[in-house]
Amino acid sequence: MAERPYILLSCAMSIDGYVNDCGDERLLLSNEADFLRVDEVRAGCDAILVGAETLRRDNPRLVVKSPEHRDARVARGEHPSPRKVTVTEGGGLDAEAEFFQSGEAEKLVYCASSTVDQAQARLGRHATIVDGGQPVNLRRVTEDLYARGVGRLMVEGGSTIHTQFLTEELADELHLVVAPFFVGDAKAPRFVGEGEFPWSQERRATLAEVRQVGDVVLLRYALSSRFGTV
Repeated sequence: MAERPYILLSCAMSIDGYVNDCGDERLLLSNEADFLRVDEVRAGCDAILVGAETLRRDNPRLVVKSPEHRDARVARGEHPSPRKVTVTEGGGLDAEAEFFQSGEAEKLVYCASSTVDQAQARLGRHATIVDGGQPVNLRRVTEDLYARGVGRLMVEGGSTIHTQFLTEELADELHLVVAPFFVGDAKAPRFVGEGEFPWSQERRATLAEVRQVGDVVLLRYALSSRFGTV
């Protein structure tokens, strides 16, 4: 079996399981103390992956912000921020998005085989375009990332990406932060969508840590035998 990185999923959600609302502005589910924790986790990874819809909706920079965390990476001989990765079937991403314009770390775009040429023309000046299969195959993506030297991958969503990583049993660890409020809108995106998940009533995920971070709670789950090994 080909090797893949150690994969850590990270998500913040409301008490009722939503990761955003339907407003124009991004819903802040965390607090400053937890943002700093996430920044430290990012700093310990080789790459950060988000889906195309997250790029369009949230326009994230996906960089390490703390000078202390950035300096620690540089001291280890690494770039101040990890590589940035996204997955898209159609390749129709905005080259002016923060994902492409922020930071000097390498950007990788995995797209469907049929859209490689289109993505290359649109984004090739700003990112490395990689054939991810038809449709994009996440196992193939992770194996390619490992071959490129990514030993630890952080996945920050959105719902479709988290669902795929979990249902395909590609995740080793999950950091789930619960915010102390409800969203209550069935049209809003949730942490995951429908799917056949490996963890069920008969096969429970292992809760490795519970930690209060200000007014939110971090639940850390071990999802594979590789938990904590990388």
